[in-house]
Amino acid sequence: MVFSRPLLALILGQIFLHSCMTGVRVAAPLLMLRQGHTEWAVGLLLGLFAAAPVATSLHSGRMADRFGYHRPMRLAVALAVTGALLAAAAVWLTPSAPFTGWAALDGLRTEPRGAAFAILCVAAMLCGVGANMGLITIQRSAGRLASGGTEVTRVFSWLGLAPAVSNMIGPVVAGVLIDVAGFGTAFVVLAALPLISLAWMQQVPLEVPRAPTAGAAASSAWTLLRLPELRRLLLVNWLLSSSWDLHAFVVPVLGHERGLSASAIGLILGSFAAAVTLVRLVIPWIADHLREAQVLVAAMLTTAAVFAVYPFASSALAMATCGALLGVALGCVQPMIMTALHRLTPPPRHGEALALRSMTINGASTLMPLSFGLLGSALGVAPLFWLMAVAMAAGSVAARQVGRRSAPADLASVRT
Repeated sequence: MVFSRPLLALILGQIFLHSCMTGVRVAAPLLMLRQGHTEWAVGLLLGLFAAAPVATSLHSGRMADRFGYHRPMRLAVALAVTGALLAAAAVWLTPSAPFTGWAALDGLRTEPRGAAFAILCVAAMLCGVGANMGLITIQRSAGRLASGGTEVTRVFSWLGLAPAVSNMIGPVVAGVLIDVAGFGTAFVVLAALPLISLAWMQQVPLEVPRAPTAGAAASSAWTLLRLPELRRLLLVNWLLSSSWDLHAFVVPVLGHERGLSASAIGLILGSFAAAVTLVRLVIPWIADHLREAQVLVAAMLTTAAVFAVYPFASSALAMATCGALLGVALGCVQPMIMTALHRLTPPPRHGEALALRSMTINGASTLMPLSFGLLGSALGVAPLFWLMAVAMAAGSVAARQVGRRSAPADLASVRT
């Protein structure tokens, strides 16, 4: 496949939109930890980044199907920018947090950690909805650029570079700016990143808005779950996404416990994202030699092994090494998941299938950080790694059963 200008625009659009969310997702928990909040509260905040997208994913998918790329993307950018600016406003309400800029406004900051926490919760939901809406819109547009077969894998491998790069840019920018200029400046800079996405929007072809399908039932997307292999694929995707969430949750907590700086924590998360980026750079060139089930099984077993040894990594360098190994394992998963998703579902239902996948991932991202926080408070950090290692090893059985079947022409004929 030729690497086209529209595909480049989609990749860059997602990079700058998603970098805002990932940066806020690192900076906001660090702000809370420095305020003295517990791991449970941090887990709740992280869960909110995915809570609202659970309820809005199907609407986002149908909005993208109706209006194409441009209108949903503008709305996604507006939501993310508003969320990051609200997080900056929460800094002004936090006397206990390090604050470098805007000294003239210092006297306006009243007490309460409670008010700041509430604002951060709203900011998390807005950033989450914006990033998710943009993701579904971009994935739908990217799928239309591929003609099928291994070309789908290549397209989504290139597109997979976007979250990989943004997961590197966001945490690193947030960590460095927090140490250099304070939390407020970090949030404001993060709020500016999605605006760059708008500059590339015109490179994506316009689509004529379509009227809603007459008589379409609101619950029609759920009929896709009658496909057994799609159910297995969503289960595997949920486990892999939970592993990603565990790493994002535990690294700030573990780094804080070990006295690491915000820059070191950001660089650890950045090493994970860099490894994801590198492995996705390779996949387009070897797509013809990859088989979905084999890649998924290998990724899950490797992830289980890394989680088993991660608690013994005591230094920033050792944690970064584990993060990089984990990035290699999880980085090759998304193109395989997207290829299987397009193969297992009818073409007219791809948008709804993407929305279902998003709901599954965001549902896990809502509940799992909260669960991680509760278990972490009760048991400590190490058991979280070991429990997830066991779950990943067990889940590899389901990954082996993601076969080669294609989508049926008629979902009504599928037996559950």
